[in-house]
Amino acid sequence: QVQLVESGGGLVQAGGSLRLSCAASGRTFVGFAMGWFRQAPGKEREFIARITWSQGTTYYADSVKGRFTISKDNAKNSVYLQMNSLKPEDTAIYYCAASVGISTPVPAVNYDYWGQGTQVTVSS
Repeated sequence: QVQLVESGGGLVQAGGSLRLSCAASGRTFVGFAMGWFRQAPGKEREFIARITWSQGTTYYADSVKGRFTISKDNAKNSVYLQMNSLKPEDTAIYYCAASVGISTPVPAVNYDYWGQGTQVTVSS
């Protein structure tokens, strides 16, 4: 059973930084793609970034390009999201997701497993 557990969320002032972690377990993730999404109150779940487990190829939403960086540590079975220059509009619950195989990165329906989410709040 695949499990994804996010951590690292919290309250930060605008302009600050946070690093989210996603600990993955339950199977080997070779061939998987790992993504980060977020969902603000009253809004749809939004794609943030994706990284392929084997090759480390990354893809970002325009809204976070240049501010957020996705990375992974195969030895620790973990994926990270470094968030810099945070803005109040980045406030949301952030979710880690895993896709069996590599497909179009943006649609949430392309991901098979989800974590429980971690709250990020950016104050102005």
